[in-house]
Amino acid sequence: MAEPNTTTAAALSAAIGLAGLAPGIDGNALIGAFTGAALVVVTSKNLGVLTRLAYLLISLVMGYLAAPEIVNSTPIRSTGVAAFFAAALVITVTLQLIERIKGIDLLSILKGGR
Repeated sequence: MAEPNTTTAAALSAAIGLAGLAPGIDGNALIGAFTGAALVVVTSKNLGVLTRLAYLLISLVMGYLAAPEIVNSTPIRSTGVAAFFAAALVITVTLQLIERIKGIDLLSILKGGR
């Protein structure tokens, strides 16, 4: 019997593949975003299952949505490649920004200090 994680991954992969066939969906961007999101989940070792699932969904959605912007702003011409990089980086970049914002003393900035 296959492990639940393997079965879930196979079902999710099949669902992503089928969704890519739907009209109006960029299949290349969807598959690229899924592979980038899967990379994030696989490399997140010290996180719980629910956190990994949240990271998967956030990376998948943001990777798919960011692909056209990346294609328009960079030399990358494939929405699949653009979605992969966006999905792989969105969690790391966002978490770094959150940590930096937490370290800023907003009160001193508002008072005119640095």
